[in-house]
Amino acid sequence: MAIPTPASNLSGLALRLVREGYLPAADATRLQSEANTQKLPLITHLVNSKKLNSSTIAKVASEEFGVPLFDITALDTENAPFKLVSENILRKHKALPLFKRGNKLYVAVADPTNLLGLDEIKFNTGLATEPVLVDESKLTLVLDKMLEAADTTLADFATGGDDLEGLDIGGDEDARNKGTESEDDINDAPIVKFVNKLLLDGINRGASDIHIEPYEKFCRVRYRIDGMLHEVAQPPLALAGRLAARMKILSRLDIAERRVPQDGRIK
Repeated sequence: MAIPTPASNLSGLALRLVREGYLPAADATRLQSEANTQKLPLITHLVNSKKLNSSTIAKVASEEFGVPLFDITALDTENAPFKLVSENILRKHKALPLFKRGNKLYVAVADPTNLLGLDEIKFNTGLATEPVLVDESKLTLVLDKMLEAADTTLADFATGGDDLEGLDIGGDEDARNKGTESEDDINDAPIVKFVNKLLLDGINRGASDIHIEPYEKFCRVRYRIDGMLHEVAQPPLALAGRLAARMKILSRLDIAERRVPQDGRIK
């Protein structure tokens, strides 16, 4: 009767790591079990555990899955079409769209077996997906850098942009005294640009709600993403009314009505 060994419970990447001498069977078994319990891809858990460096894991994964390994730092990511997919999906699956050819989207991933992630990207873009295997640590750095750069543009626009800073925040005095905003104020190019960017960024980040919140001394904008509110900008307090009015116009609401809740729709 054969006596079971730790390696007999392993398969795929974990088994190859043991067979090639990168991990003891006991460690591989434990790490695979932990990854399953935490519902993490094995590759991600291996990198987090620091038992092996990410370049070794990527090399062995390439051999195991028969997928070429690319150096993401050598690829052109500056024009990567990552805005085709919401930020929460990219972070959840640790994936980065690199380029599009016809109806196929090539996506950098550290785990090419994550079919759920590739299918979710396919569903959201309407494009067939092709995995491009890359080193997880390098992918994380590139992905964070690109998404953080996209995140800061809205805050920069609100607080440091020349357009909003140079805007006359006094507005129409008669309109302000009546509690309304003049049409010229609402349709100022900087207001239109800011609201458009607010909506597009919210869509790209998977926001379910956008909150424009004027307080006594400041105004802030927050997105609700996965049930949590995240502050994304602090536009000048004096512009809060114009921002809300612009949203009302886009939603086909009565901009003069401030006491009764209204339902609108943006196409």
